[in-house]
Amino acid sequence: MKTIRLLSVNFVLMIFAVSTLMSVGAQAQETEKGFILSMTEFTIKGGHDVQFREGIKAWKACYIENKGDWTWTMWNRVNGEGNVYILTSGMANWAEMDKTDESGKKCRDIGRELINPHIESSESNFARFMPDISKAYPNTDMLLWVTSWQVNNGTKFREIVKEVTETAKKAEGSSRGYWYSYMGGSKDAADFFVATPFANFAALDVENENVWNIYEKANGKEKREQLQAEFRGSIKEAWSYLIRREKDLSHNPATK
Repeated sequence: MKTIRLLSVNFVLMIFAVSTLMSVGAQAQETEKGFILSMTEFTIKGGHDVQFREGIKAWKACYIENKGDWTWTMWNRVNGEGNVYILTSGMANWAEMDKTDESGKKCRDIGRELINPHIESSESNFARFMPDISKAYPNTDMLLWVTSWQVNNGTKFREIVKEVTETAKKAEGSSRGYWYSYMGGSKDAADFFVATPFANFAALDVENENVWNIYEKANGKEKREQLQAEFRGSIKEAWSYLIRREKDLSHNPATK
């Protein structure tokens, strides 16, 4: 995911103020529409990683001390350009953003003094969880392999993903990942992404059967080749990142 320049010293304060309205409890909801995921990427200045982490820890301690009930997860990108952290949180609906969080307000000076100075740029996005084709939450694994797509035909992309995922689910008993559809965003934002969990780095060495091979066994080679060609035709761009859960920078008691 690409980033945009940080516009002001108060921008991070705004991100934390908005994010503190979003309860991670929404992430466990398997509603028909799916919960809304808030994602904020922070690109950290070179040589400022330790200071940024200490700032987040201080903000977290302040928030807990003031009995704040918002929960969040912080991730660190393992590959790609720059040192990037991703803060994620969920909400059941947009109405949650109309609420105010007094606990977060009491910690705003920490954000201004101990977090903002160490951030080079930031970008925020929203996505809708797709429960019908996804694994069930909660997720406690340390790693996520996140694959994102910009598409030419969103309807066709959804249809094919649903068909292939349901076939794999029948064979394996569960979907492999958590699927999301982006809601707005910049011209560089993805349209869809899937986050596939791994317990640790060693789990990445385990060879899993390709989902297209599973689909072929159930539907035949001709059908597989036809659907795979349609899938490729629906895609404009694709990219992947590996991200690692940062437990000491997160506050999510439900996934301890």
